[in-house]
Amino acid sequence: MSSGSSSLSSGVASLECTLRDENAQIALGRALGHALDFNGCVFLEGELGAGKTTLTRGVLRGAGFNGAVKSPTYTLLEPYNIAERRIYHFDLYRLADPEELEFIGARDLFKEKGLYLVEWPSRGEGGLPAPDLRIHIDVLESGRKACITAYSDAGARAVAALDRTLSEAE
Repeated sequence: MSSGSSSLSSGVASLECTLRDENAQIALGRALGHALDFNGCVFLEGELGAGKTTLTRGVLRGAGFNGAVKSPTYTLLEPYNIAERRIYHFDLYRLADPEELEFIGARDLFKEKGLYLVEWPSRGEGGLPAPDLRIHIDVLESGRKACITAYSDAGARAVAALDRTLSEAE
């Protein structure tokens, strides 16, 4: 994994990194969870197969979860309780209407302390809280590129922590 560039322009913290393989995506996920102290809301974007669930698997590994991690495409939500941490993995790909989030109790969930990882957030627009981070993953000829943008003070601190962690790993 290599960090490409980081910037703080117009008060927006962002970081771009190249992920050469699945292990690099998992390592970024581990670092992401710790950078956020396993709290906050992260929007995960990218085409099908880009690695949004792989990144989520890394976050969960960083929290100490060693079980199987699959995308909750049909159930919309997979909750994890790990060592007093609450992590919620949403996959909204099959969401027909943002109001469907009400049926799974999302509004109440978002009031709880925890880390919310949301795949396909555009499908839940209007029913989701504002993100701390937005991560867009692009498929490259070899590997992936993750563009991480902060939308809150907590997100900006996480971007700075990720930048330090990635720089130390190089």
